[in-house]
Amino acid sequence: MTDARDVTVVVASRNRRDELLTTLPRHQAPVVLVDNASTDGSVQAVRQAHPEVTVIALDRNEGAHARTRGVARAGTPLVAFADDDSWWAPGHLGRAVEIMRAHPRLAVLNARILVGPEERLDPVCAEMAASALGTPADLPGPALLGFVACGALVRSEAFAAVGGFDPVVRFPGEEERLALDLAAAGWGLAYVDSVTVHHHPSARRQAPGRRQAAVWRSTVLTAVMRHHVPELAGVLVGAFRAGRPGLEGLLRAVPDLPAAVVRRRPIPPGVRADLRRLAGQTA
Repeated sequence: MTDARDVTVVVASRNRRDELLTTLPRHQAPVVLVDNASTDGSVQAVRQAHPEVTVIALDRNEGAHARTRGVARAGTPLVAFADDDSWWAPGHLGRAVEIMRAHPRLAVLNARILVGPEERLDPVCAEMAASALGTPADLPGPALLGFVACGALVRSEAFAAVGGFDPVVRFPGEEERLALDLAAAGWGLAYVDSVTVHHHPSARRQAPGRRQAAVWRSTVLTAVMRHHVPELAGVLVGAFRAGRPGLEGLLRAVPDLPAAVVRRRPIPPGVRADLRRLAGQTA
Protein backbone atom coordinates (compact mmCIF):
# COMPACT_ATOMS: atom_id res chain seq x y z
CA MET A 1 0.00 0.00 0.00
CA THR A 2 1.10 3.56 -0.77
CA ASP A 3 1.31 5.80 2.31
CA ALA A 4 -2.27 6.86 3.07
CA ARG A 5 -1.05 10.28 4.16
CA ASP A 6 0.17 11.07 0.64
CA VAL A 7 -2.40 9.91 -1.90
CA THR A 8 -5.99 8.79 -2.37
CA VAL A 9 -7.53 7.10 -5.39
CA VAL A 10 -10.73 8.83 -6.50
CA VAL A 11 -13.13 6.87 -8.69
CA ALA A 12 -16.28 8.30 -10.27
CA SER A 13 -18.79 5.77 -11.54
CA ARG A 14 -22.35 5.28 -12.72
CA ASN A 15 -24.13 1.95 -13.22
CA ARG A 16 -21.01 -0.20 -13.44
CA ARG A 17 -21.32 -2.36 -10.36
CA ASP A 18 -19.56 -5.40 -11.80
CA GLU A 19 -16.59 -3.36 -13.01
CA LEU A 20 -16.23 -1.68 -9.62
CA LEU A 21 -16.24 -4.97 -7.75
CA THR A 22 -13.44 -6.16 -10.03
CA THR A 23 -11.19 -3.08 -9.97
CA LEU A 24 -11.57 -1.67 -6.46
CA PRO A 25 -9.42 -4.40 -4.82
CA ARG A 26 -6.59 -3.56 -7.25
CA HIS A 27 -6.01 -0.03 -5.92
CA GLN A 28 -2.97 0.32 -3.67
CA ALA A 29 -4.13 3.37 -1.74
CA PRO A 30 -7.27 4.39 0.12
CA VAL A 31 -10.23 4.84 -2.24
CA VAL A 32 -13.01 7.41 -2.43
CA LEU A 33 -15.82 6.27 -4.73
CA VAL A 34 -18.23 8.96 -5.93
CA ASP A 35 -21.32 7.33 -7.37
CA ASN A 36 -23.26 9.36 -9.93
CA ALA A 37 -26.77 8.25 -8.91
CA SER A 38 -26.43 4.65 -10.05
CA THR A 39 -29.58 2.58 -10.32
CA ASP A 40 -27.89 -0.85 -10.50
CA GLY A 41 -27.14 -1.31 -6.81
CA SER A 42 -23.52 -0.16 -7.09
CA VAL A 43 -23.52 1.72 -3.80
CA GLN A 44 -24.96 -1.12 -1.75
CA ALA A 45 -22.72 -3.72 -3.40
CA VAL A 46 -19.54 -1.73 -2.77
CA ARG A 47 -20.44 -0.92 0.81
CA GLN A 48 -21.04 -4.60 1.48
CA ALA A 49 -18.02 -6.01 -0.38
CA HIS A 50 -15.54 -3.21 0.37
CA PRO A 51 -16.39 -1.44 3.63
CA GLU A 52 -12.92 0.15 3.61
CA VAL A 53 -13.92 2.27 0.60
CA THR A 54 -15.34 5.72 1.31
CA VAL A 55 -18.53 6.01 -0.74
CA ILE A 56 -20.17 9.31 -1.68
CA ALA A 57 -23.60 8.55 -3.12
CA LEU A 58 -24.91 11.46 -5.19
CA ASP A 59 -28.61 11.88 -5.81
CA ARG A 60 -28.05 13.02 -9.41
CA ASN A 61 -25.51 12.43 -12.14
CA GLU A 62 -22.90 15.21 -11.93
CA GLY A 63 -20.57 13.79 -14.56
CA ALA A 64 -16.89 14.60 -14.08
CA HIS A 65 -17.70 17.09 -11.33
CA ALA A 66 -18.11 14.03 -9.11
CA ARG A 67 -14.32 13.76 -9.10
CA THR A 68 -14.09 17.26 -7.66
CA ARG A 69 -16.26 16.12 -4.78
CA GLY A 70 -13.99 13.13 -4.34
CA VAL A 71 -10.85 15.25 -4.16
CA ALA A 72 -12.46 17.46 -1.51
CA ARG A 73 -13.30 14.38 0.59
CA ALA A 74 -9.88 12.77 0.11
CA GLY A 75 -7.92 15.45 1.96
CA THR A 76 -4.53 14.17 0.77
CA PRO A 77 -1.85 16.24 -1.02
CA LEU A 78 -2.11 14.02 -4.08
CA VAL A 79 -5.05 12.29 -5.75
CA ALA A 80 -4.87 9.54 -8.35
CA PHE A 81 -7.86 9.33 -10.64
CA ALA A 82 -9.15 6.00 -11.87
CA ASP A 83 -12.27 4.98 -13.70
CA ASP A 84 -14.33 2.00 -12.70
CA ASP A 85 -12.57 0.07 -15.47
CA SER A 86 -8.99 1.21 -14.80
CA TRP A 87 -6.32 0.81 -12.11
CA TRP A 88 -2.69 1.74 -11.48
CA ALA A 89 -0.16 -1.05 -12.06
CA PRO A 90 1.22 -2.61 -8.85
CA GLY A 91 3.87 -0.34 -7.34
CA HIS A 92 3.46 2.35 -9.96
CA LEU A 93 1.28 4.71 -7.93
CA GLY A 94 4.04 4.91 -5.31
CA ARG A 95 6.54 5.61 -8.10
CA ALA A 96 4.31 8.42 -9.39
CA VAL A 97 4.06 9.92 -5.90
CA GLU A 98 7.86 10.06 -5.66
CA ILE A 99 8.07 11.78 -9.04
CA MET A 100 5.53 14.38 -7.91
CA ARG A 101 7.53 15.02 -4.75
CA ALA A 102 10.66 15.61 -6.81
CA HIS A 103 8.94 18.09 -9.17
CA PRO A 104 7.08 20.75 -7.17
CA ARG A 105 5.72 22.59 -10.24
CA LEU A 106 4.11 19.42 -11.56
CA ALA A 107 0.34 19.50 -11.11
CA VAL A 108 -0.64 16.55 -13.32
CA LEU A 109 1.35 13.41 -14.07
CA ASN A 110 -0.18 11.45 -16.94
CA ALA A 111 0.90 7.82 -16.86
CA ARG A 112 1.34 5.43 -19.75
CA ILE A 113 -2.04 3.75 -20.36
CA LEU A 114 -2.21 0.15 -21.53
CA VAL A 115 -5.56 -0.86 -22.97
CA GLY A 116 -7.26 -4.24 -22.67
CA PRO A 117 -5.88 -7.68 -21.81
CA GLU A 118 -3.52 -7.38 -24.77
CA GLU A 119 -2.05 -4.22 -23.18
CA ARG A 120 -2.08 -2.01 -26.26
CA LEU A 121 -0.57 1.43 -25.77
CA ASP A 122 -3.34 4.01 -25.83
CA PRO A 123 -2.71 6.06 -29.02
CA VAL A 124 -3.03 9.31 -27.09
CA CYS A 125 0.03 8.30 -25.06
CA ALA A 126 2.14 8.16 -28.21
CA GLU A 127 0.95 11.69 -29.02
CA MET A 128 1.80 12.92 -25.53
CA ALA A 129 5.26 11.33 -25.65
CA ALA A 130 5.95 13.28 -28.86
CA SER A 131 4.61 16.60 -27.52
CA ALA A 132 5.84 19.61 -29.48
CA LEU A 133 6.24 21.43 -26.17
CA GLY A 134 9.32 19.35 -25.31
CA THR A 135 10.50 18.54 -21.79
CA PRO A 136 11.15 21.56 -19.56
CA ALA A 137 14.01 21.22 -17.07
CA ASP A 138 11.64 21.22 -14.09
CA LEU A 139 9.27 18.53 -15.39
CA PRO A 140 9.80 14.74 -15.52
CA GLY A 141 8.57 14.28 -19.08
CA PRO A 142 7.09 15.98 -22.13
CA ALA A 143 4.91 19.00 -21.29
CA LEU A 144 1.18 18.76 -21.97
CA LEU A 145 -1.93 20.91 -22.30
CA GLY A 146 -4.28 18.01 -21.78
CA PHE A 147 -4.43 14.65 -20.05
CA VAL A 148 -6.46 11.48 -19.66
CA ALA A 149 -8.19 11.51 -16.29
CA CYS A 150 -8.20 7.74 -15.76
CA GLY A 151 -4.41 7.75 -15.88
CA ALA A 152 -3.57 10.94 -14.00
CA LEU A 153 -2.09 11.79 -10.62
CA VAL A 154 -2.88 15.37 -9.58
CA ARG A 155 -1.66 17.78 -6.94
CA SER A 156 -4.73 18.60 -4.84
CA GLU A 157 -3.60 22.16 -4.11
CA ALA A 158 -3.35 23.01 -7.80
CA PHE A 159 -6.55 21.14 -8.67
CA ALA A 160 -8.58 23.03 -6.08
CA ALA A 161 -7.04 26.41 -6.96
CA VAL A 162 -8.44 26.25 -10.50
CA GLY A 163 -11.80 24.82 -9.49
CA GLY A 164 -11.29 21.18 -10.37
CA PHE A 165 -13.63 19.60 -12.89
CA ASP A 166 -16.55 21.95 -13.41
CA PRO A 167 -20.28 21.13 -13.56
CA VAL A 168 -20.64 22.54 -17.09
CA VAL A 169 -18.42 20.33 -19.26
CA ARG A 170 -19.32 17.08 -17.48
CA PHE A 171 -17.99 14.06 -19.48
CA PRO A 172 -16.20 13.06 -21.72
CA GLY A 173 -13.61 15.66 -22.72
CA GLU A 174 -13.66 17.28 -19.30
CA GLU A 175 -9.87 17.43 -18.99
CA GLU A 176 -9.18 20.25 -21.48
CA ARG A 177 -10.56 23.17 -19.50
CA LEU A 178 -8.82 22.02 -16.32
CA ALA A 179 -5.50 21.57 -18.15
CA LEU A 180 -5.70 25.04 -19.68
CA ASP A 181 -6.42 26.63 -16.32
CA LEU A 182 -3.53 24.83 -14.65
CA ALA A 183 -1.14 25.96 -17.37
CA ALA A 184 -2.48 29.53 -17.15
CA ALA A 185 -1.75 29.48 -13.41
CA GLY A 186 1.86 28.43 -14.05
CA TRP A 187 1.55 24.75 -13.16
CA GLY A 188 3.13 21.99 -15.24
CA LEU A 189 1.54 18.90 -16.78
CA ALA A 190 3.73 16.08 -18.03
CA TYR A 191 3.61 12.63 -19.57
CA VAL A 192 5.71 10.03 -17.72
CA ASP A 193 6.22 6.79 -19.62
CA SER A 194 7.76 4.95 -16.66
CA VAL A 195 4.46 4.89 -14.76
CA THR A 196 1.67 2.58 -15.96
CA VAL A 197 -2.11 2.46 -15.68
CA HIS A 198 -4.24 -0.42 -16.97
CA HIS A 199 -7.53 0.35 -18.69
CA HIS A 200 -9.92 -2.43 -19.66
CA PRO A 201 -12.78 -0.47 -21.29
CA SER A 202 -16.18 -1.47 -20.00
CA ALA A 203 -18.66 -3.06 -22.38
CA ARG A 204 -21.21 -0.63 -20.92
CA ARG A 205 -20.15 2.33 -23.05
CA GLN A 206 -21.95 4.87 -25.19
CA ALA A 207 -22.30 4.04 -28.88
CA PRO A 208 -19.41 5.61 -30.83
CA GLY A 209 -21.60 8.26 -32.50
CA ARG A 210 -23.16 9.32 -29.24
CA ARG A 211 -19.76 9.49 -27.56
CA GLN A 212 -18.39 11.63 -30.39
CA ALA A 213 -21.32 14.00 -29.95
CA ALA A 214 -20.58 14.20 -26.22
CA VAL A 215 -16.93 15.04 -26.96
CA TRP A 216 -18.03 17.80 -29.33
CA ARG A 217 -20.34 19.17 -26.65
CA SER A 218 -17.40 19.39 -24.24
CA THR A 219 -15.14 20.90 -26.90
CA VAL A 220 -17.66 23.63 -27.70
CA LEU A 221 -18.32 24.51 -24.06
CA THR A 222 -14.60 24.58 -23.25
CA ALA A 223 -13.99 26.83 -26.25
CA VAL A 224 -16.68 29.22 -25.06
CA MET A 225 -15.13 29.34 -21.61
CA ARG A 226 -11.44 29.60 -22.52
CA HIS A 227 -10.63 30.21 -26.18
CA HIS A 228 -10.23 33.54 -27.95
CA VAL A 229 -12.73 34.45 -30.66
CA PRO A 230 -10.71 33.14 -33.65
CA GLU A 231 -10.18 29.74 -32.02
CA LEU A 232 -13.78 29.62 -30.84
CA ALA A 233 -14.96 30.28 -34.38
CA GLY A 234 -12.69 27.50 -35.60
CA VAL A 235 -14.21 25.05 -33.12
CA LEU A 236 -17.74 25.94 -34.24
CA VAL A 237 -16.80 25.51 -37.89
CA GLY A 238 -15.19 22.18 -37.05
CA ALA A 239 -18.37 21.00 -35.34
CA PHE A 240 -20.44 21.84 -38.42
CA ARG A 241 -17.98 20.05 -40.69
CA ALA A 242 -17.99 16.96 -38.45
CA GLY A 243 -21.50 16.12 -39.58
CA ARG A 244 -24.07 14.54 -37.33
CA PRO A 245 -21.88 14.06 -34.21
CA GLY A 246 -20.68 17.67 -34.34
CA LEU A 247 -24.14 19.08 -34.92
CA GLU A 248 -25.60 16.93 -32.16
CA GLY A 249 -22.80 18.08 -29.85
CA LEU A 250 -23.62 21.71 -30.64
CA LEU A 251 -27.28 21.17 -29.86
CA ARG A 252 -26.44 19.41 -26.61
CA ALA A 253 -24.19 22.32 -25.63
CA VAL A 254 -26.90 24.97 -26.08
CA PRO A 255 -28.60 24.56 -22.65
CA ASP A 256 -25.25 25.08 -20.90
CA LEU A 257 -24.04 28.04 -22.95
CA PRO A 258 -25.21 30.65 -20.39
CA ALA A 259 -23.24 28.90 -17.64
CA ALA A 260 -20.22 28.66 -19.94
CA VAL A 261 -20.38 32.37 -20.79
CA VAL A 262 -20.52 33.28 -17.10
CA ARG A 263 -17.32 31.27 -16.60
CA ARG A 264 -15.59 32.73 -19.67
CA ARG A 265 -11.94 33.63 -19.02
CA PRO A 266 -9.78 33.45 -22.17
CA ILE A 267 -6.38 31.86 -21.72
CA PRO A 268 -3.24 34.06 -21.59
CA PRO A 269 -0.97 34.58 -24.65
CA GLY A 270 1.67 32.05 -23.55
CA VAL A 271 -0.81 29.20 -23.22
CA ARG A 272 -2.49 30.24 -26.46
CA ALA A 273 0.87 30.08 -28.24
CA ASP A 274 1.52 26.60 -26.84
CA LEU A 275 -1.88 25.44 -28.06
CA ARG A 276 -0.99 26.65 -31.53
CA ARG A 277 2.28 24.72 -31.40
CA LEU A 278 0.40 21.57 -30.51
CA ALA A 279 -2.21 22.22 -33.20
CA GLY A 280 0.59 22.53 -35.75
CA GLN A 281 2.00 19.23 -34.55
CA THR A 282 -1.26 17.39 -35.21
CA ALA A 283 -2.39 19.28 -38.33
